[in-house]
Amino acid sequence: MRRLIRSALTALSIAWLAASFAVLISDHALAQQAGGPPMQLKQIALTQKQIDGVIAAEKDMDAITSKLQPDAKPDAKVLAQLDGVAKKNGFAGYDEYGNVMDNIALVYGGIDPASKKYVGSEAVIKQQIAQVQADKKMSAKDKKQALDDLNSALKQPEPTIENKGNIDLVVQNFDKLAPVMGDDQQ
Repeated sequence: MRRLIRSALTALSIAWLAASFAVLISDHALAQQAGGPPMQLKQIALTQKQIDGVIAAEKDMDAITSKLQPDAKPDAKVLAQLDGVAKKNGFAGYDEYGNVMDNIALVYGGIDPASKKYVGSEAVIKQQIAQVQADKKMSAKDKKQALDDLNSALKQPEPTIENKGNIDLVVQNFDKLAPVMGDDQQ
């Protein structure tokens, strides 16, 4: 059930990205909550060094963000800590780290976890809908909510990935990225 909830959340993230391309995915949302207007997703060509930096930063980033209350605006101290972790792991700062995470998420959401091939977010969402419908252990209320969320995500336009090389890079690193992306139970 934990995986299905995460799948639904991933689908919602993909849908939200597709609809607005705003930079509110993963930990980068914290910087936006600090008061700045939503930025547009700047698609970049990812490098292996950036992927490795994101993976290396995961534990420290989680340690900082896990202490925050949901929807709480991070203070300057927390933002400085996040910036420090990003710099320690090869990024210019937390903004660059967040942009890399967003670009990874854009591709990651379209990878079929079973085949580990890029199939697009629409196909992944359809698979998740089938999984929720087949789940006999999920409560009717949770199932309805998950299906509503997934069907809503399915209605969003498929995001266009400008840097096709990002697909191969994220697919190659799929297993290493799964814990970072909140999908550690493949």
